[in-house]
Amino acid sequence: MKQRQRGLILALAPFVLMVLAFQVVPVFSMLTGSFRHAGGAGFTLDNYRHALSSAYYLQAIKNSLLISVFSSLIGLAVGLVCAYCITRFAPAVRDRLLMLSNMTSNFAGVPLAFAYIILLGNNGVFTLLFKQWGWNVFDGFNLYSWSGLILVYVYFQIPLALLLLYPAFYGIREQWREAAALLGAGSWQFWKTVGLPVLSPAIFGTLGILFANAMGAYATAYALVGGNYNLLAVRIGSLVAGDVVTQPQMGSTLAVLLALSTLLAVFLNQRMVRRMEGFGGRSPARRERSSGLFRRRWPAVREEAGQ
Repeated sequence: MKQRQRGLILALAPFVLMVLAFQVVPVFSMLTGSFRHAGGAGFTLDNYRHALSSAYYLQAIKNSLLISVFSSLIGLAVGLVCAYCITRFAPAVRDRLLMLSNMTSNFAGVPLAFAYIILLGNNGVFTLLFKQWGWNVFDGFNLYSWSGLILVYVYFQIPLALLLLYPAFYGIREQWREAAALLGAGSWQFWKTVGLPVLSPAIFGTLGILFANAMGAYATAYALVGGNYNLLAVRIGSLVAGDVVTQPQMGSTLAVLLALSTLLAVFLNQRMVRRMEGFGGRSPARRERSSGLFRRRWPAVREEAGQ
């Protein structure tokens, strides 16, 4: 037994070393660096005071928050509809669509930005083609602006939302739909009274993941707009590895603020996932909780239906 335990410890040693080298040490370095003076010695809170009082850094935080919120909401809305539709297809078609969604959700960074520049840039294929045809489709649209960033972000937000949301639709039992029809409730009443409440934990959890995904996106934004648009992730990169002046302590401070927003999103996601476990499981206890929700909700449906 002791020999087996030693073997397990030796087998886990590479994993522990990897976690320490690539997760614990960088996080510790980031935290300690955010409290250092510009000279590199001593403890100070001036970095946080400067970050939260500077209009330049506050604008970067604001822009990142707005883009993350808008792209997450758009991706969630479209992904929710797509996730419902994908559950209606045959298993073979559904698996192919999920595979395509998995590929597109990981197609980000410099290749994605380059693809959009080729297609919708100032001299992009579609831009020049529609202009030659006399179609004013892209008049007023600038890929290297707020609207362009939203469009590019939404590209990888939608498939990610689809992949996260579609399993939740299988937690809505067909018996509930049949009961709704027997009680005279329409489709809208069913989704309002039972469907959306059951899906709400997954929806809010997915929203948190999409928000964190957009906040941490760096390569796509940097390749598309560079330093022309003030974003938090781009600003951190310029402070740590800038061509003119580097301020690693300020970069660490902004990285801590970015990490806090991401951790908050992940924390909310975990809370929603725990709540979601009460609806989609197959154990008797989970079925009882689902049935209890159903019994509490449907008297209101019957009352609305006039029965």
